[in-house]
Amino acid sequence: MTSLPLQHHTVYRTDSDGLHGEQDALAEEAAVALVYNGITHVVLMATPQNLEALALGFSLSEGILTAKSELYDIEVNETCDGIEVHLDIASARFQALKEHRRNMTGRTGCGLCGIDSLAAAKPRLPQAARGRPLTVREIQTALADFDRHQPLRQATGSVHGAAWVQNGSISAAFEDVGRHNALDKLIGHGIREGYDWQQGFALISSRASYEMVAKAAASGIGCIAAVSAPTALAVRLAEQAGMTLIGFARPQKFTVYTHPQYIAE
Repeated sequence: MTSLPLQHHTVYRTDSDGLHGEQDALAEEAAVALVYNGITHVVLMATPQNLEALALGFSLSEGILTAKSELYDIEVNETCDGIEVHLDIASARFQALKEHRRNMTGRTGCGLCGIDSLAAAKPRLPQAARGRPLTVREIQTALADFDRHQPLRQATGSVHGAAWVQNGSISAAFEDVGRHNALDKLIGHGIREGYDWQQGFALISSRASYEMVAKAAASGIGCIAAVSAPTALAVRLAEQAGMTLIGFARPQKFTVYTHPQYIAE
């Protein structure tokens, strides 16, 4: 088992002269178990870097924790089978997690992580408390700079990125083989650093799916810009949560799907 995010492998490429061997870069994918107070709750397939941020972000965006203060300690341990992230959390949150696990016992999953009913697939998201409007120029400036903050994607072509932008500048960016993991890493880092989620926006390299909007809204992020398209459900969720949702985001142009009043010329 290796915890390096990048590996190299001999591949054979074709050209007019036939096959030629050379070294290629591959993004690592590892099994990462999140263990709460000694009990494994979920195993994620993730890029093995920034795992403490991933664990905290996942815990907050999935409602296992409601505040950073409910996490007392975190430790990353590498095993022969994968990586374990041990989280010591408040007893009240652990009891709620155990109750949720009991409710899940014997039920067939519906395809959404941790969801045990159709009603639960429509989360009640908090209303975003908005700050100043974002300008078109600062959004375009960040988009033009986004590639530079994704070295793993440039090397491998197989990971997603999530970045936090404030005043047009990318202050932090995270990469992962899973788009949800990349966003959770950003959320975890932002919570630890005390980011004001209303004074900027999250930039993601993937589509804006239901899960991405739900995670961002649950964390208090007021605006998310996706390089690819949103889904119809994601647009409805963003509209209800007061979140500005941007899709098809490119340095030259983008499309605003919800709450355009928070975008200034």
